[in-house]
Amino acid sequence: MRPLNAQIRLDYLRENYQTLKNLHGGKMLAVVKADAYGHGAVRCAHALADLADGFAVATLDEAVELRKHGIKQPIVLLEGVFEAEEYAKVDEYRLWPAVGSQWQLEALIAYPWQQPVKVWLKMDSGMHRAGFFPHNYSSAYTALKQCPNVADIVKFSHFACADEPENGMTEMQLEAFDLGCEGLAGEESLANSAAILNVPQARRDWGRAGIALYGISPFGGTDERLKPVMRLVTQVFGERVLQPHSPIGYGATFYTSKSTRVGLIACGYADGYPRRASTDSPVAVDGKRSRVIGRVSMDMMTIELNAAQDGLGHEVELWGDVVNINEVAQAAGTIAYELLCNIKRAKFTYYE
Repeated sequence: MRPLNAQIRLDYLRENYQTLKNLHGGKMLAVVKADAYGHGAVRCAHALADLADGFAVATLDEAVELRKHGIKQPIVLLEGVFEAEEYAKVDEYRLWPAVGSQWQLEALIAYPWQQPVKVWLKMDSGMHRAGFFPHNYSSAYTALKQCPNVADIVKFSHFACADEPENGMTEMQLEAFDLGCEGLAGEESLANSAAILNVPQARRDWGRAGIALYGISPFGGTDERLKPVMRLVTQVFGERVLQPHSPIGYGATFYTSKSTRVGLIACGYADGYPRRASTDSPVAVDGKRSRVIGRVSMDMMTIELNAAQDGLGHEVELWGDVVNINEVAQAAGTIAYELLCNIKRAKFTYYE
């Protein structure tokens, strides 16, 4: 069997949730959209079911899957519905829809709800992606408040630059949100992972833990408060010694500068490992750091073997405990979110 394995440490997931909730205070959603950022939404939700105040997903299908697998906690649809007809399933599965546009608002009010619905009303406080502008927010809130089928309203918004502490936009968005909500009663939610960790004034009634829940700092680098939930590992399944000035891989983009032991490992860009993270992207062989050499291929890549004992059958960590995923993302010119969401063809092993 091909040895590429994504080890998912559910105990770390639980610890991260508790750490983030303690920081935030109040209630906190565990964001499990995009298959829990590539970790497996159903398994992660079950692992958090006795801890989490609720879950958040992007699409109706993601929410229904959780309900069908026994998740009973509140589930927020962060993007709301994409068609008015979807409110029927929102009603059936007792979901909490976000409302961020006029048509979503009008369709929700017009729908004949079987049970009162809790609505998350989104404000565009400056990101300019979705939500009601601050000057229109009060009227949207009032329209929902007057609807007999609306049980409660959570006022929320999303930060554009919370992961950039030196950027002043977060403070501007906080001010815009508070002004737009002035006089409007009810719960609030502002803090994403970066704000939970670093913006105390954004910690309101509900936090929304995303990337940090999986043990990854949204600021790059490491955060000692968090534990990486995914450890992506494979094995050396081939090795050879190349003489100085020998090319390796497609395009002959890398030449050895000395006699070099080269290990062939089972992972490539078809598995989700980024092709751009070629020579010098970090790996760890049996816990000792090394590097990728040459281009990443579709199904395999080559690494430098430094220790004499490293070779066939030895474990290679692509990211996890020794290699921080943010290092790999930096080498590839991308972000950790993308790497996690792209993993496929790996065997997933869950540790309770």
